[in-house]
Amino acid sequence: MKRILTLLTALLLLPLSALHAAANKPNILIILADDLGWSDLGCYGGEIRTPNLDSLAAGGLRFTQFYTSTRCCPSRASLLTGLYPHQAGIGLMTSDQAAKYPGAGDKGEAFPGYRGALNANCVTIAQVLKPAGYRTAAAGKWHVGNSEPPTKRGFDDFYGFVGGYGVDSWEPRMMKRQPEGRPQRSYQPGEFFATDAITDHALDFLADMRKAGAPWLLYVGYQAPHFPVQSKREDMTGYPEIYARGWDKIREQRLTKQKKIGLLPESTALTPRSKITHPVASRRLGSWTDDGNNPAWDSLPADRRADLAQRMAVFAGMVTGMDRNIGRLIADLRASGQLDNTLILFLSDNGACAEWEPFGFEMLPTPNPVPGTGINQGTQALPNKLYRGDELATMGQAGSFPSYGSGWANACNTPWRLYKHYGHEGGIGTPLIAHWPAAVGKEKDNGRFVREPAHLIDLMATCVDITGAKYPAEWIGKKILPMEGVSLRPLLAASAGNPASLPPRLLAWEHEGNRAIREGQWKLVSLATAPWELYDMESDRVEMNNLAASQPGRVKDMSAKWEVWAKRTNVLPRPEAPPAANPKP
Repeated sequence: MKRILTLLTALLLLPLSALHAAANKPNILIILADDLGWSDLGCYGGEIRTPNLDSLAAGGLRFTQFYTSTRCCPSRASLLTGLYPHQAGIGLMTSDQAAKYPGAGDKGEAFPGYRGALNANCVTIAQVLKPAGYRTAAAGKWHVGNSEPPTKRGFDDFYGFVGGYGVDSWEPRMMKRQPEGRPQRSYQPGEFFATDAITDHALDFLADMRKAGAPWLLYVGYQAPHFPVQSKREDMTGYPEIYARGWDKIREQRLTKQKKIGLLPESTALTPRSKITHPVASRRLGSWTDDGNNPAWDSLPADRRADLAQRMAVFAGMVTGMDRNIGRLIADLRASGQLDNTLILFLSDNGACAEWEPFGFEMLPTPNPVPGTGINQGTQALPNKLYRGDELATMGQAGSFPSYGSGWANACNTPWRLYKHYGHEGGIGTPLIAHWPAAVGKEKDNGRFVREPAHLIDLMATCVDITGAKYPAEWIGKKILPMEGVSLRPLLAASAGNPASLPPRLLAWEHEGNRAIREGQWKLVSLATAPWELYDMESDRVEMNNLAASQPGRVKDMSAKWEVWAKRTNVLPRPEAPPAANPKP
């Protein structure tokens, strides 16, 4: 009888002990900016006011070689699943590219890497953490397929936009609350602004998740600062005067600061203004000149300089507004006593965006126009307009949809070459700030730089490691691909006096035919259909000294490894024919 009573007591206490163990696990807050440049934050050399992110960096870590998957959809797929984007089914964007081509099969199965949505052979971080006792929520941009909302992929709550890659920040109707019927904020006319609304709901989710007494995962995907660049007036105060100096002076100023704070070595050179002359690559890029060239700032007429300076001022205000909202999240964690035991990761989905307004953006998930704009879903934004005189003050306000072009995008990626879409450092490099007082080094090590190369695929492995969650081999009867990344926990727990490193590995990229592979200090990269370029990342991370001609053996070896990787991860086979040339009926 005594043994039976002891066993019953143990069984009764088991749920309580399990709950206590779960409650002591770290919370995880992942904040993803959209199209933020490598040097835009103050703590990465920029002049934009980002005091809250700068504070996180000062109390945590800054990664200097953290990589994305070149563009919004692929990067989000990698972040959420721990796989390369083609493995998850999103090698391009969220339309089913495979089904458009003859020979793709009835369901496009011949090209599994280009289906436009997360497939059944991957799981999200939320799906992995929920069985480990985590509550989960997401707010903001989803953009990994329209067929399954976040609540079908492990998130208990969601507020934001599922489809579309750009959003009018002044218009609330693109935002959805899921599951339907759950509490949702309402806004008075003229009160709504997307960055604020995303944060409002993220704070509501935090309050709700705390009630359960369980650890939580919160994924916040801001729409900022993706075009159309739009900003509250108070967030952009003072910026027009700063950007009247032009992108040439801003680039020089940023590099000087990057060297001063120790982000980059003194030997780092400023790359020439990026120019796209390759015929395939240039067709994918919009710039204010429409040819991918960035002229000297002083060569532009005065009215054009005023227009461009205001565009960058709006962009900067959008970044400052995002930072202001991140400050609200930090304040909430501090007030609740959860800041110390919360791993905060802040990063961007790709480098700065050089696309100009004619590339368009989706406004609403219905064919109804936004009142007063005449813009429907899938149509292009306003043409390349020159704002003059009193019109300058309307830029970025309700009813205007500007972007800022390749000259400023080049400055936002200082000192790297090129932009979003491409495998050069300006396309794949992002700031990564990690803040976790309970585990990130000692106080004297706060603010240190992590110079080890790492990638979005590592975030899943890191979350699994620090939470004790089990990554599944199967999910609902489907085989799940193994994680591609490695845990960053050793880098987070290291100190200045006891540094850590990750095991040697290959990192690789492909998007729209642009490709790259990184192996140790060496990087092989090319534009679509262009020859490979070879760079030594230890001495030439700015990618200005192409060694391909002098080291053909290394190029041959690394390109062969890229081919093996591409076949293994569903990059190849790829639907090659232009969709307009020979699509299915």
